[in-house]
Amino acid sequence: MFLYHYYDASVGPFVSLSDLPGDQARAVLETIKQTKPKAQSAQRNDKYIDNRRNCESIIRAEFIRKGGLVQRSSPHYMVVEHSPWLSTWFENGAFLKIPVEEFDVNTISFTYGDSMPTFSPLINDGKEYRHTLYTYPEIVSIIDKYGLPQHWNNDGKYGPERYVEAHVWSDGAVRRYLGERSLFNPL
Repeated sequence: MFLYHYYDASVGPFVSLSDLPGDQARAVLETIKQTKPKAQSAQRNDKYIDNRRNCESIIRAEFIRKGGLVQRSSPHYMVVEHSPWLSTWFENGAFLKIPVEEFDVNTISFTYGDSMPTFSPLINDGKEYRHTLYTYPEIVSIIDKYGLPQHWNNDGKYGPERYVEAHVWSDGAVRRYLGERSLFNPL
């Protein structure tokens, strides 16, 4: 299994609004909206930062409850395997592809789909993976059962799940990739 991290090559990998204080994060988001209007993140609404922090609080607490090791206040976001849809999110798109074996899997939680719609109170379709956070062994079982969403729902036609999101709660394996600048890597 590989974990992918998609990012803007002009900014670099593993840069997160969640690592900034609230007002600064909102200012950066506003700058993105003005300078990179075609980027997916430029489409986010004014409540995005608050909603993201609330979601991170939920997944952090749930991961700790399951015995996960949390070494950061907010996770580094990755996805399981290549997501064609995510590869289009950035004007200067790039990605890192890292084998899961490089990570301590006890520091990674997963949602079957993006964590925000997964934990949204507005989505109650009864699917077993709604409102559920998974450990590594658990997500392997869910992927075995349902497959990867990007294989059957890349366009979002069948619901909000388009990929399996990985939340890396440590800088350990990520540290060697921080600040790396590269052009879009071919698959």
